[in-house]
Amino acid sequence: MQENHAERPLQPGDRAPNVVLDAITRQGKIAIDDFRGQKPVLVGLFRGLHCPFCRRQIAAMAELTDALQEKGIDSLTVVNTPIERARLYFRYHPLPNLLAASDPERVSHRAFGLPSLQFTDSEDDWPHKISMGTVTSMRVDMPNELPAPMNVMAATEYLDKADGYEFTEDDTRMIASGEGQLVGEFLLDRDGVVRWCFTEVEEAGRHMFGVPAPREVMSAASNMAV
Repeated sequence: MQENHAERPLQPGDRAPNVVLDAITRQGKIAIDDFRGQKPVLVGLFRGLHCPFCRRQIAAMAELTDALQEKGIDSLTVVNTPIERARLYFRYHPLPNLLAASDPERVSHRAFGLPSLQFTDSEDDWPHKISMGTVTSMRVDMPNELPAPMNVMAATEYLDKADGYEFTEDDTRMIASGEGQLVGEFLLDRDGVVRWCFTEVEEAGRHMFGVPAPREVMSAASNMAV
């Protein structure tokens, strides 16, 4: 199958491409076209499970599963983690009703137009390049998780330690190839057309490492005919 590659993040009104991935939480494959013509679906495209921010974003999205299903909307979580590593993680950290897929090559991220940041010495060109100076100046504020606002690297280290996350060779490989991958969530109607989205690309990265407010997601879900 020819790979899709969007030049920018998909926006409301754009038709989502089909992507076929290995299922994590069940056997076989999962495809975007499995939902097309059947049910709306909230698709979350995340970095690998090695990313402590993404682990929290995935959990936040999973908390809305039941409320979305009451509105007839399915959810699909996609992680940049090899299949066996991902299955091992979710075996020990199960999330109820989670439907997840493995995308170690980040095919879905490119198809939905989510870029991967290139880290540079001094050049900033959002959302394609970011300088290390800009990275180190960023602060992550998570009042319930961090003792104080921290730079990205310190926050990552703190959260990994708090989670007791044990890195494997698969994690190390995914970090090396996709550390700068930006993430997002896309709500698709039953025809596979984007009706709402939330990405780290928006507003020059203001949403980096954050999650959409649950009321925003559910408002979008309520406004979409099922």
